Amino acid sequence: MAAGMLVSKIIRPFRPNPEKLSSYECGEDPIGDAWGQFNIKFYIIALIFLVFEVEMIFLFPWATVFGKKEIIESSNGLWGWFAVAEIFIFIAILVLGLIYAWKKGFLDWIQPKQRIVDFKSPVPAHLYEELNQRYTKNESKPS
Repeated sequence: MAAGMLVSKIIRPFRPNPEKLSSYECGEDPIGDAWGQFNIKFYIIALIFLVFEVEMIFLFPWATVFGKKEIIESSNGLWGWFAVAEIFIFIAILVLGLIYAWKKGFLDWIQPKQRIVDFKSPVPAHLYEELNQRYTKNESKPS
């Protein structure tokens, strides 16, 4: 394997350009840096979805194991009642988790209110304006 990788590195063309060296984000040009802030609700909803989705997947193996007719008949129906009781307990735990998530407000999609910061700068506003004008003049000059 190492020999194959070495040979491919030797014979392949090496022509880097800005397009090849840029990051690729699912067909979209990356804007900004990777440290952008996201609403935490995205993560919470995704985790809740995963928990309930994985738990629902457990119902299929349960149905195949506990639904075997031979086992139910050999235990005079006791196995079937055990299976029904077990699945109701399982679903009750899932419902409790859903109720908990609902009560905590994890399923509400309310936009957070933006705080407007009323910052009093010790620097007078006209100095900011002069600085902005100076740099916009410098940028407009051809180099």
